[in-house]
Parts: sequence; C-alpha cells; structure tokens
Amino acid sequence: MSPLPEARAEFEDLVNRLVEQPAESEWLEFKQNMNDPQEIGEYISALANAAALHGEARAYLVWGVEDGTHKLVGTAFDETTLKKGNQAFQPWVVGSLSPDPGLVYYHGQVDGKRTVVLEIGAAAHSPVMFQGIAYIRIGSHKKKLNAHPVEAKQLYRNLDVVPFEHRAALSGLTEDEALEHVDHAAYYKLQGVAVPAERDVVVDALLSDKIFDREPNGRVSITNMGALLFGVQLSDYPSIARKAARVIKYKGKNKLTAEREHEGTRGYAAGFTGMVDYIDNLLPANEIIGKALRTEVSMFPPTAIREIVANALIHQDFSVGGAGPLIEIYDDRMVITNPGAPLVDPSRFVDAPPRSRNEKLAYMMRRCNICEERGSGWDRIAFEIEFHQLPAPLIVVNEGHTTVTLFSHKKTSDMDKEDRIRAVYLHSCLKSVSGEQVTNTTVRERFGLTDKESSAASAYIRETLDAGMITQYDPNAGRKHMRYVPFWARRVT
Repeated sequence: MSPLPEARAEFEDLVNRLVEQPAESEWLEFKQNMNDPQEIGEYISALANAAALHGEARAYLVWGVEDGTHKLVGTAFDETTLKKGNQAFQPWVVGSLSPDPGLVYYHGQVDGKRTVVLEIGAAAHSPVMFQGIAYIRIGSHKKKLNAHPVEAKQLYRNLDVVPFEHRAALSGLTEDEALEHVDHAAYYKLQGVAVPAERDVVVDALLSDKIFDREPNGRVSITNMGALLFGVQLSDYPSIARKAARVIKYKGKNKLTAEREHEGTRGYAAGFTGMVDYIDNLLPANEIIGKALRTEVSMFPPTAIREIVANALIHQDFSVGGAGPLIEIYDDRMVITNPGAPLVDPSRFVDAPPRSRNEKLAYMMRRCNICEERGSGWDRIAFEIEFHQLPAPLIVVNEGHTTVTLFSHKKTSDMDKEDRIRAVYLHSCLKSVSGEQVTNTTVRERFGLTDKESSAASAYIRETLDAGMITQYDPNAGRKHMRYVPFWARRVT
C-alpha cells in the first residue's frame, strides 16, 4: 500500500493534516459527495498537474469535508460502486487518464464521520490528460491547461528539470521508516561493499545517491529510483506499483493456458537475480548429446536472458501508463515486452552508442553490476544467440511498446527466409563491430553448415543482400573473395 497504513490512527492523522491546511491548495480539493465520474476525472488531471507545478509529490481529493470551512461532514461516496454508464468507475477513469498518475483510495472514520481520500501522484514526464485534455488548478478553480500558457510553460519546465528518477515516490517519512521501505543491504551488496554499522552513514549514502531525498521539514522521501531499484515491496509505492515486472509461463505455443504467473514484488536491482533465476527455471530444457553424455541445458543462454531482461527494465518509458515489463514464456519462444519505443533504431542495437531515457536509473544499475557501462548488452545477446546457433531475435515496435522475441533452437532446414535474413544480418553486425566482414565461410560457421554446403550459404547471403540488410564491402572484389557488411557500414568512395 502506501506509507499511510489503513490503521485508524494513521488515517485520522492524514485527514487532520489535510484539513488543517490554511486554505484549499492547488494540490488539495475537498468535496462532500461529488460522484460525477466526468468531474472526478477532470479533477484528477488538474490536481496531478498542479502538484507537479508546485513541487509536490502528491495531490489529494478528499470526500467528506466541507469545502469552505474544512469541517468534517462525512460522505456517501464509494468509488467501488460508482459507474460510468455500464462500466465500473475505477477502470474507466484509469483508462481515460494519460499517463496514469497512480491512484490510491483510503477509507476510514474520523470523529465518527466516513471519509474517503484519493491520493494522486504528481505528473511526471508529461502533463496528465483526461480524455485527451490536460487540466490545471488555478487557485481553487479547475481550468484547462492550454488556456493558461504561463502556468503551462512553468509546468513543462518543472517536468523537464527534475528527472523522473529523482521525483518522490514516498514522502514525509522518518529516516527509520525510509530504511524499512528500501533494501539498503542489497544496495551495498550489489556494489560489493560491506553494509556500514552506523545508521547515519547508510542514510547519508542513500541521500548522496538520490535513493533518498531530504525534505525542507527534515523528513525523508524515497525517490522513484530508490523505489524502483531497492523497494522492499513495490506495492508500497502507488505511483510505480504497476511497473513491477511480470512473468507468465504458458502451456504450448499460445496464450490459451497459463501454467504459472508471477509479479515481481521487490525493486528491480534487489530482485534481479531472483527474477532471472525464476525465468531460467521455467524455461524448457534442450537436450545436448556430447561424446559420452546427454546434457540438458536451458532453452536460452543465461547471459542472453540476463541482458535482455535488464534492457527491458532500464529502457522502458515510465510515462506510458499501465503495466511494466512483461516476460512471456512459451514452449518454443520467450517474448519480452516493455513500455515505450526505443531511442535507438532496433536495427542498430548492436553497434549504436547506448541511449536511455532513464540515465540515472541506468547508471545505478551499472554500479550494481546488472548491466555494462559501455552499453554492450546487445553485443552479448547477439554473441550468445549466434554461438548457440539459435534463430536471431525478432524486434518489433508497436503501439508504444517494444517487443523482443527469442526463439528456441531450430534446424537450419526448418528456418524460413525471414529467420535466415535476421540471422545473417545479426551476424554481419557482430562481425562489423569486431572490424571483420561476412564471408561464405563465416556464414557456414554461423549456421553449422559443411564445406559442401557453400551454395546454401551463398543463397542466405543473397537473400539478405536483396533485402537491403547487408551490402558488399568491396564491389570490385572477385566472387570468391567477396565480403559483406551491414547496410549502415558501407564504404564511402
């Protein structure tokens, strides 16, 4: 849940702190029985944007308090029974918000009066829109953002200045409460450092690395980066709770029957090894027959799994509403989907310099030895795939998501034309970053072909050449000495 448990005393403390505000702030709205779904949706947008404009981590919409006097009057509002037409209110309103700021409802009795509090995450990355329109609070009035250019300009400036990773996920905590919410032991262990005995040293280190942030009143907030990487329980953080990675194992080659399903509960860094081990244990095994023994190995090389999962976690777009990375395992493939389109053309994953929209997060993951500083993740994936003679991964960008499919082993004779083209192109990328070129010999080695199958290798090269994915390194070379490079590495003459 949140840092404000449903225990009565703490709920009363939250409500009392809100009603004690001297006046309705832009990030705080009181209502008695407002139950118009459309109006509630507009208020959520306005409050989320106003919180970001005024530097607040949260906004609140409170039912059961009189607007002008802040007097507790109680409410009959119940979001669980409210409907919009024939739809339940809660999924309807979340589906109408873009991006979803994170909504958490709290219920309780205060002085015998039923009260409901909706906690709303501040806008991050971009203004929160409701049904395609962004709203803002100007004083105590709800307005359309585009009608107030001064406030809109400042809001965009605020969203640009403070990176998502450094915004507050939980705020108003004591140091001890903050330490209970993050796995600070994992923070040290992953960096190969012993945990200091002195609590103050731990807190100072977490503050220095922006896992924690010090608030003006002396309290501590946990940043989005701290929560995402080291959160003890991701569900404690409303704004990122839905970003937990999910793993589903299906029976067969389609989604008809899900055998196992698990959602990550810990931060990405703290729970990374456990998640990768969990995935590896679910993968079907391939039987390899050696000279004397039969050996079962995982469907995919562990290094490739580790790198591809790390990429999905690090490079996702946190402004995209809904769930976080999804790993789906079938009998013949594994599909990894993460929110957001990549900043690098997928055809250039192997050679292009690394770019991430979450640089602070990526840097900390590198410090925790989960990914490489030099951005060689896709080099490793490609090498492992080729070394084990697996089909090349299929990368698809569609509807704001990036999907990578890893295929189980196929005989070369079972590969279709697209499989072969992807494999030869990936082979050419690996050769190019090593300062080498593709030849008939290297293609035979890639596909496990014999010297007598050079004509098949030539056919695979020709298919990839015709598809425009590779080009001749030296067009004037003789046929037997012809070499090839990726389309982006053609020589300029």
